[in-house]
Amino acid sequence: MGLLIRIIFLMIILLLIYSGIRYLLHPKRKLELAHEQKRFYFLDDPNNVRKNFTLTYKGVLFEGEKYLGTTTDSFDIISIFVFPKDVGALKGLTKNDFKTIEQHIFQHYKNAKIDWKSPIKEFLNSDDNLPNQTM
Repeated sequence: MGLLIRIIFLMIILLLIYSGIRYLLHPKRKLELAHEQKRFYFLDDPNNVRKNFTLTYKGVLFEGEKYLGTTTDSFDIISIFVFPKDVGALKGLTKNDFKTIEQHIFQHYKNAKIDWKSPIKEFLNSDDNLPNQTM
């Protein structure tokens, strides 16, 4: 009877250690940690075309919708729409920040055309970033 209790106790300890390691190495946890630390992190399942990717950059969480299409020689992701989860978190980002994000996305999807949703689209298309000044 004592041996059975020891084996069960050992199995419970091993299960807890295994669960802890899986928790620490889970990609969503890494995304949340990078988001809190305001670092870049790209979370994507490249084998699942229908599943959106998520990335964080300077404390802002973005989501990207992938669309499959044809290139000259294969089917590939040809269009990506990127939008922030919280528009209020965009404060302080510059056009160079969005260009950096695009470069990171191009590393994963070379044939894709990246479109930003509002209000980023209008910000990137504006010629000047100066607020309206009244005289």
